[in-house]
Amino acid sequence: MQKMNRVQVIAVTGGKGGVGKTNITLNMASAMAAQGKRVMVLDADLGLANVDVLLGIRVGRNLSHVLRGECSLDDVMVEGPQGIRIIPATSGNQSMTELSPLEHVSLIRAFSEMRTPVDVLLVDTAAGISDMVLSFSRASQEVLVVVCDEPTSITDAYALIKLLSREHGVFRFKIVANMVRSQREGNELFAKLTRVTDKFLDASLELVACIPFDGNLRMAVRRQALVVNQYPKSPSAIAIRALASKALTWPTPHRAEGHLQFFVERLLMNPAIEAQGARGE
Repeated sequence: MQKMNRVQVIAVTGGKGGVGKTNITLNMASAMAAQGKRVMVLDADLGLANVDVLLGIRVGRNLSHVLRGECSLDDVMVEGPQGIRIIPATSGNQSMTELSPLEHVSLIRAFSEMRTPVDVLLVDTAAGISDMVLSFSRASQEVLVVVCDEPTSITDAYALIKLLSREHGVFRFKIVANMVRSQREGNELFAKLTRVTDKFLDASLELVACIPFDGNLRMAVRRQALVVNQYPKSPSAIAIRALASKALTWPTPHRAEGHLQFFVERLLMNPAIEAQGARGE
């Protein structure tokens, strides 16, 4: 890797699938890149990758080829809108969701050898609360939880926050209320979530954006485009650009945590994985 500049690492997660997590990740990335930032998106849905599908990008090699030692991260990166760099995962490969200790080490080595400079890394996690989702969230500096006004979305977001706070030492969460009809609805959605977390968890939640329900976003998806580029004056595009600008003001650590390699090394901080590694499994 080139000079160890500080990198802002944000995990975008949500627990439930279908809440718009990947769309928010990619639109944020493009909006940040439009402000001159070198942005990278890691498709961390290692079994059902969809970042490349949403953008209509043809991918030759992906993260599985890196882990097998066939190529470097720089080799698999593809370019997206506004010059964002995307590390594609693989789709329909169950083994990618259960990485061995050796593969975790390979992932760390791949990041440490990466030559592409980056200011912001957005990690688009898988749905659910698998070990990999927890690992990527725990390793990031900020955890952005995308929630919709549906009982299952709120329940799954709470389950994710509960696991991360009680078992993984993550206590700060940024909440995005997505597909809401108004700012008031977004505030009420946030209140529903905090009523439960305040009562049962030692976690701090902050509502950072209310993204309105917007037909333009759906049209952009159908065109395999991003709403911030395709319909820049639409309500969702304006809200996502505001979120991206706000995220760029979040502080990055001045210590080792600010380096991209440190983020990947934290992925190893799983007692079960470390125990397997110690046994040589």
